Amino acid sequence: MSQSPMTRPEIAAGTLIDNRYIIQKLLGQGGLGRTYLAFDTRRFNEACVLKEFAPIGTGESGLEPYRNLFKREAKILHQLQHPQIPKFLACFEGDGRLFLVQEYVDGKTYSRLLGELQGQGRNFSEEEVIQWLKNLLPVLEYVHQHNIIHRDISPDNIMLPDGNDLPVLIDFGVGKQIADINERRSSNHQVTFVGKMSLVGKVGYAPREQISLGLCSPCSDLYALGVTAIVLLTGRDPSLLMDQYSLEWNWRCYTCISDNFALVLDSMLADRPNKRYQTAREVITDLERIGQLEVPMSQVMMVDDLPPTVFTPEFLAMSAISPSYNQLGETIFSSPSLPASPQTGRIQQRPQPSLQPAFIKHCQQELAYHIGPMANLIIEEILAQDPYISPEQFIELIAREIPNFQAAFEFKKSLFS
Repeated sequence: MSQSPMTRPEIAAGTLIDNRYIIQKLLGQGGLGRTYLAFDTRRFNEACVLKEFAPIGTGESGLEPYRNLFKREAKILHQLQHPQIPKFLACFEGDGRLFLVQEYVDGKTYSRLLGELQGQGRNFSEEEVIQWLKNLLPVLEYVHQHNIIHRDISPDNIMLPDGNDLPVLIDFGVGKQIADINERRSSNHQVTFVGKMSLVGKVGYAPREQISLGLCSPCSDLYALGVTAIVLLTGRDPSLLMDQYSLEWNWRCYTCISDNFALVLDSMLADRPNKRYQTAREVITDLERIGQLEVPMSQVMMVDDLPPTVFTPEFLAMSAISPSYNQLGETIFSSPSLPASPQTGRIQQRPQPSLQPAFIKHCQQELAYHIGPMANLIIEEILAQDPYISPEQFIELIAREIPNFQAAFEFKKSLFS
């Protein structure tokens, strides 16, 4: 009986492979084989990554289909020439094993970088993650244009090289191409059924269609990238960011970001593939729009953007906003008049508290519906920090305490209607 490749022992450090590569140490091991750090003796002992392709349970007689897949995959990877993707250097077969050789990236994974930041008491900020996405999305766009789906995006498979500020996407393993392998793919749908032999991606990061059905498309990678982004923002594992009963993402309560950016992430994280961004370019476009906004939409509420019933007499009475009219007869809303200083005759800079008790109580009741008894404490804390807060700012701040974005939007809308 032939021996299964994975029953063969790990290649020992110091072993010379193909009369060229000296094994230094094992970097990792998975269902498709092992990964080693090696030195290339024909390139002045330059460090490289040697990937041994040996699917579990495959004997020598069953290696032939994998050998063909391996060769086609190597050909595809050889075509990828991008500064943020490790270079494909060589492939060969020896002693019944298949090997890929790739450029070694000397740096830290984003999983490790996140751990280091948490040691300093923080996670990645909104600005950092937006820039990180802007740096990575063009890489995915390039990969998808070559009909390859990465299928295993996570903080462990994205690295920041030492002395560089651009992230690198690593671990383009065998079984992730979507063009030449599957002849049954529909000509008008960029989706493939990858079958039993291929990896299904990392649980928590891969979308449902990939884990359950083996289906993948460019938006599958965008989903995994979105999960990685919220992990960097919150510092929490995906299993802690998804409601175990509804299977809906519940990450907003663990970070403070603008609503505009949250909308982008929510679109990347949509459970149904047709509800997600379909291309990396679409995400880049929306991220650029966020940068063009001087003030996030969540921090300003324009009168013209609100429903016609926004400023009802009851709301005006509760919030102490009084209407006046300009020469054109248009309504102007202003806070209560401020008293003048007896010494200077000028209006005093320190205003009086403008929120009426009835308005505060109404807001507290509405907020309690969403988050429970904590509503009272949160409102007291906000008023203690800024007793002179405007009604609009007050509503915006308490709405941020509602984890679900849609519920927060409806909450704000209800208070103004």
